[in-house]
Amino acid sequence: MSELHKFLFDGMPVRGMIVRLTDAWQEILARRASNTATGAYPQPVAELLGEMTAAATLMQANIKFNGALILQIFGDGPVKIAVAEARPDLSLRATAKVAGELPADARLPEMVNVGNKGRCAITLDPKDKLPGQQPYQGVVPLFGDRGEKLERLNEVLQHYMLQSEQLDTTLVLAADDKVAAGLLIQRLPVKGEGNLEGSSASDRDQANEDQIGRNEDYNRISILASSLTRDELLTLDVDTILRRLFWEEKLLRFEPQAGLLGPQFACTCGRNRVANMIRGLGQEEAEGILAERGDIEVGCDFCGKQYRFDAVDAAQIFTAPGDQMPGSAVVQ
Repeated sequence: MSELHKFLFDGMPVRGMIVRLTDAWQEILARRASNTATGAYPQPVAELLGEMTAAATLMQANIKFNGALILQIFGDGPVKIAVAEARPDLSLRATAKVAGELPADARLPEMVNVGNKGRCAITLDPKDKLPGQQPYQGVVPLFGDRGEKLERLNEVLQHYMLQSEQLDTTLVLAADDKVAAGLLIQRLPVKGEGNLEGSSASDRDQANEDQIGRNEDYNRISILASSLTRDELLTLDVDTILRRLFWEEKLLRFEPQAGLLGPQFACTCGRNRVANMIRGLGQEEAEGILAERGDIEVGCDFCGKQYRFDAVDAAQIFTAPGDQMPGSAVVQ
């Protein structure tokens, strides 16, 4: 069962979270493997996508954003794009597009950052948008301040948090074909909330930036957290991990989120969304596809569900609602 655990360090400006995705992660992999057009992910891609899914869950739970948090990695390597999305109820989905062969031990640079053109984007898409409101997006390169290629996803996201949030953050991430897991340790903001949602209070930002690397409590806890190995994160239960790392610290733990209240796979695709996509192609393009293939078939990259539109369905997409026959709506 997938689970999320939150905790605070008593008397210190430090918080933490651990996520363990089991059934939710296995569902994502199983849906990909059952897709005859794509087949299962290569192992390095599956591990990267699992780490992304765990990280997206941690970040969504950390900021409590009322909308979708979408983590993307894209660039000039065989992995053209990898996407993990987490929603406020901790429903998750993830996918990746791969074009080309990968060595079995491929790391982030070989997968997506061959020519140092890779990027990481975090998008916050509000659930209830105001008129004219656009999603907020932050983008960082997959290299450090000296232009060095970053080897692992956790390094990229830690760099992102320093640039975007001015907050010290430690992430430990790991994934295999059974578990995707992550540990987040973060120094609490000096005042106010973090600015991942695009707020721009310069005095708050400067105060947070001035504290980077200076809090001794955070630095000590970060060193302890970083000692957690990949195998330990994947195989040990949460209670054992917390005892092993922080046995000398006083933790204030919150009720775990698991089961129906915890992380779980869910896809937000639907026939209506696909119809809107076809409408975006334009009637001429849609009619061209129909003339060539007889119908328009679209598959969801996240869950594998197939949507088929014949000539009648497509005609309804481009017919004004008032001109449609009763009961002929394309949406199901």
